[in-house]
Amino acid sequence: MLGVSDRIVDTLAVYRDEVSEYWYVNSEGTILHELRPEVTLSGTAVARRDGTIEKGLESIGLRRGWHSVQDKAAGFREVAERAVQLLDAPRVKGGTYPVILDPELAGVFIHEAFGHLSEADFVYENPQARKMMTLGRRFGKPVLNVGDNGAAPGLRGTLPFDDEGTPTRDTPLIKEGILVGRLHSRETAAAMGERPSGNARAISFRHPPIVRMTNTYIAGARGGGSLEDLIGDVKLGVYACGAFGGQTMLENFSFTAAYGRMIRDGRVAELVKDVVLAGNLFQTLDRIDHIAADFRWNQMGGGCGKAGQYPLPVTEGAPHVRIEEALVGGELAA
Repeated sequence: MLGVSDRIVDTLAVYRDEVSEYWYVNSEGTILHELRPEVTLSGTAVARRDGTIEKGLESIGLRRGWHSVQDKAAGFREVAERAVQLLDAPRVKGGTYPVILDPELAGVFIHEAFGHLSEADFVYENPQARKMMTLGRRFGKPVLNVGDNGAAPGLRGTLPFDDEGTPTRDTPLIKEGILVGRLHSRETAAAMGERPSGNARAISFRHPPIVRMTNTYIAGARGGGSLEDLIGDVKLGVYACGAFGGQTMLENFSFTAAYGRMIRDGRVAELVKDVVLAGNLFQTLDRIDHIAADFRWNQMGGGCGKAGQYPLPVTEGAPHVRIEEALVGGELAA
């Protein structure tokens, strides 16, 4: 990354490789044993010119070992090059636009803004959340399908069983726009009269299992569909890519994209920066009007934090997603 340009003034590279041996024994006579390999690799490149600073981040997290992260230099070089390009990119003009989320940002969005609301301990303990997360409530158009699949093969959030010995499974959360499920431990399932979903997780034996996500996703559209199909009729919009983080407060959210590109007359155009999406979760879900068929799992490093337990390995997945109208913060229009 340092060799990309003399504008790259700092880099940070992190490599982590471990194999955990896991045992679970309970008073019902269950004895479970598993070896869990994990490798994560991340790199941050910081570009600077005068008083302007931009950064690029690449992160890889796999339920595999050393050989799986070889030959990954191109991705790290690409984010360093983009950090340099962002020095010259204009800030996006703040306003309301049609917005297309790339699979990475769409996956982070559904994890942070919706997935945590689906964790049943939060729902059970919070009267406001119980009112919001009523099964049968319409959350979006029929194109929207969301779930959490702890049994998806080969992902960081995948486990054959959770930390209470419950087998993991694919749990539908939103089906054709309707809220149909939530994530449970044995305790929350008993309290709410529902079925355990295999989502009781702890980061180690020193912590109690609590309700956590595994591999959370927005399902791809049936019957095909590409990015080009989503942007073809957009006169002026924003293509928001990657994720630098975000904040949620019940149904309100704010997310910062790693970068963006304007959409002009149905085509992806110039690079823009400081793309911040904000709004109400339920309104935004209801404004998702098109979903592509190019689903992918975003196998990134890092992890999810809750109740002092961090970092828990999880995965998010999504295709390209179009929001017909979203608030984008940036430079105020003159």
